[in-house]
Amino acid sequence: MKVIVLGGDGFCGWPCAVNLAEQNHDVIIVDNLSRRKIDIDLEVESLTPIASITERLSAWEEIGGKPMRFLNMDISKQYQKLLNLLIDEKPDSVIHFAEQRAAPYSMKSSFTKRYTVDNNVNGTHNLLAAIVESNLDIHVVHLGTMGVYGYGSHRGATIPEGYLKVEVPQPDGSRFEEEILHPASPGSVYHMTKTLDQLLFLYYNKNDLVRITDLHQGIVWGTNTEATLKDPRLTNRFDYDGDYGTVLNRFLMQAAIGYPLSVHGTGGQTRAFIHIKDSVKCVQLALENPPKSGERVKIFNQMTESHQVGELAKKVASLTGADINYLPNPRNEAVENDLIVDNKCFIELGLNPTTLDNGLLEEVVEVAKKYSMRCDKKRIPCISTWTKKQAKAIKTN
Repeated sequence: MKVIVLGGDGFCGWPCAVNLAEQNHDVIIVDNLSRRKIDIDLEVESLTPIASITERLSAWEEIGGKPMRFLNMDISKQYQKLLNLLIDEKPDSVIHFAEQRAAPYSMKSSFTKRYTVDNNVNGTHNLLAAIVESNLDIHVVHLGTMGVYGYGSHRGATIPEGYLKVEVPQPDGSRFEEEILHPASPGSVYHMTKTLDQLLFLYYNKNDLVRITDLHQGIVWGTNTEATLKDPRLTNRFDYDGDYGTVLNRFLMQAAIGYPLSVHGTGGQTRAFIHIKDSVKCVQLALENPPKSGERVKIFNQMTESHQVGELAKKVASLTGADINYLPNPRNEAVENDLIVDNKCFIELGLNPTTLDNGLLEEVVEVAKKYSMRCDKKRIPCISTWTKKQAKAIKTN
């Protein structure tokens, strides 16, 4: 299968591209390297040293991997170049990772809010419009987020995979049933762009029959897959800073360097999680099981388990002996929430979930210890706030 991986140099995109090449697919990586440029702007680097994209691709070939091609392109701005690529290469599938992926960064300033919307929404729309103009039957696999459902409003109900059955009462007392997209409740500008993606997918699928799979992913933890461990130059990102570091990886890194674990608010926030190895496997399963022509958008909940943030911190503290520091919450969100998620689609397709066992947690801690000298402790605190109220609380703490 010929696959274009948009955003294939990023935290999820790179191990996904490597995995697909290892499965003998013809992989073309498209990326504008914006995540590397954001590192420069934020004056922080991945905890793990990241080779250039040229070095990564060369290393992969040197160890016997199927060669991958790379094209530097901004799909949110270079529509004609994207269209020409589709027409010339005629890919079977396009995997869409090419979006600004961090909620805190999207709330950092008016500039980052506008950048996130411009980059994410324009990129998605350009891709869909280009597929229609190309007259090609291309399956789109999009990495979305569990955050489109929102946190705090489900009251113990199980979140279905994308669609919700509803009954609509009529004036004559009768009712009719239908399935609708699950109501969206985004908690940041980043999450809002993912809800807009959903509507774009709904429209282009209905109007132009574009085949689409939308993966509502939980918070990713871990760093490497078996493939990216084959050579140091293939190493994946490990973000630990307040804008891009994911919560469990941040806890594990903080424990490794003797820094108190940062729990914001009460720690009662419940989130869905998935290991990077499972994220890569889910994308592969989605590619191998595309929707049929005329089928509605496939939506999978790409997660393996849910945990309260505070309980995660206690688990890491018990494992490592780290202290826990409770801090004001920079986010405008519910103090506590439940989160019960239906993820049977991937389980039925053969996913064997990776869970939070101590061995894997210790593995991440060891990675963090190995590169602890690269940590800039000034970049650990979460200082990007949702409103002026949160900003004041963070400043006075």
